[in-house]
Amino acid sequence: MPLKSALSALVLCSALACAKIEPPPGGPPDIAPPRLLSTRPESTARIADFSGSVEFRFDEVISEGGSPNQGTGTGDLEKLVVLSPTVRVPQVRWRRTRITVEPDEGWKPNRVYRVELLPGVTDLRRNRSKETRVLTFTTGAPLPDRTLEGLVVDWTTNRPAALALVDALHVADSLPYRTLTDSSGRFSLGPLPSGEYLVKGVIDENHDFRPGDREAFDSLRVGTRTSTTAVGQLWTFVHDTAPARTRTLAVADSVSATVEFNQPLDPRQRLALSAVSLRLLPDSTPVKVASVLPKPIDDSLNRRTAAAPDTAARDTTVRDSTARERPGLREVEAPSADARAREEANKPLTNRPPLSNQLVVRVVAPWKPDAKYALELRGVRSVSGVSGDVTGVLTIPKREQTDSLRARKDSLRPRSDSLRTGKDSLTKPLKKQP
Repeated sequence: MPLKSALSALVLCSALACAKIEPPPGGPPDIAPPRLLSTRPESTARIADFSGSVEFRFDEVISEGGSPNQGTGTGDLEKLVVLSPTVRVPQVRWRRTRITVEPDEGWKPNRVYRVELLPGVTDLRRNRSKETRVLTFTTGAPLPDRTLEGLVVDWTTNRPAALALVDALHVADSLPYRTLTDSSGRFSLGPLPSGEYLVKGVIDENHDFRPGDREAFDSLRVGTRTSTTAVGQLWTFVHDTAPARTRTLAVADSVSATVEFNQPLDPRQRLALSAVSLRLLPDSTPVKVASVLPKPIDDSLNRRTAAAPDTAARDTTVRDSTARERPGLREVEAPSADARAREEANKPLTNRPPLSNQLVVRVVAPWKPDAKYALELRGVRSVSGVSGDVTGVLTIPKREQTDSLRARKDSLRPRSDSLRTGKDSLTKPLKKQP
């Protein structure tokens, strides 16, 4: 074979080897997310000698993600798998069209396992799945028949907590079962083994599927039942075993000051005036206190009413039936049922008072400028139920040289009599007529 023909054949073979098979141009784009075809084992199966890995098999090659799975829970696929009951990060591996899951400690006999695959599985075209898949099977234990349902609320905002961690501890064997809440803060955890549970709702800030020491949570004990159990509402807040401490103490207006604490207070507590001591320094003269209330309640009681609207002004919200319909304009479409449901789910809940870490102290007489007051509050109770005494010093700023209240012209001050200061045209002598 001539050298030129040999080189041409080599180039042709190289081009064919490097060729990339793609769909013909002009076809419809692939916008469908990966579809789950099957699981191994099947859900609700009972396999006493189960070994190997749990598999989720899809209809196409899925993306491995940019973060590798190294057993730390930070990998892209590790973030999508919740395995119960275990306290370790499971071994999650990518197998082109499959995702395999296995507990780090291996499968234990006579247990009920629950593997939850969260939304977020993507294909090579970045089409993302939006469905949650749950696989439940046993390694010899009886088939589960218990379901726990409830709502997790972030008490600091009085709103449902989306994607909050739900940790249900089986009291009989101390095995934890976990899931996440949906976008409306609701959860349905099951099927689970029958028995008593300690259910905990957690604001999982670091997204590690584990309750943290400084993460807001709330817990309830659920009795023994064999059917669907309504857990109720879990109002999460950061628990602290230490009493509340003063963070700042500042003047709010001429007769009130705001005390800010390092943690939320018990919203049901109302401090008696006998538990408050306010003294004017340096001679410790007692100062009479009018009220001590949580800031939300003080604001609602002392909120200034807005000025009444001008009834003569034209109300732009009322449609003018006499006006002509301008072309090109149309009525705003009503929100869809899903949008209304999301709006309803995100509304603040009112069956518990809002949390606050501030108290407002109001006095009878106005503060003295350029003075200091010593404040003591006895028996302040945090939201965790821990009581303690707090002290602080309130510093009143100096009176400004150009006080706006004094510099402002008093509209009630009587004006000068124009008849006395000016020349009265009626007192002028009339000119004689010629």
